[in-house]
Amino acid sequence: MRYLLMIYSPESYYETLSEQQMGELMAGYGQFTEELTGAGVMGASERLQPTATATTVRLREGKLNTTDGPFAETKETIGGFYLIDVKDLDAAISWAKKIPTASYGSIEIRPIWEAEDYGEA
Repeated sequence: MRYLLMIYSPESYYETLSEQQMGELMAGYGQFTEELTGAGVMGASERLQPTATATTVRLREGKLNTTDGPFAETKETIGGFYLIDVKDLDAAISWAKKIPTASYGSIEIRPIWEAEDYGEA
């Protein structure tokens, strides 16, 4: 089953890190990514740019409205994700707890709707 592991943290956290600490964090992510790949469960992974670069799109009654930034104000924002293919939720949790950000942010695990799950196979 495929799961999306969404990585949330306060963007301000990274401003507090020294260059060395940021390097160590990125090295931890590199190691985690290699472990996922080696286990054959890696689907995709990307790091997102800060929310200041985001654009939110809404279409209401045929009228397009775009705004800068995310839709909701929140302390933790999504900074990246991993898409993994594992046996079950327990396996997804075992991978999510290894993501470096889990120690200061949070990881949301969400199952993917597969086409066969809703009759569009």
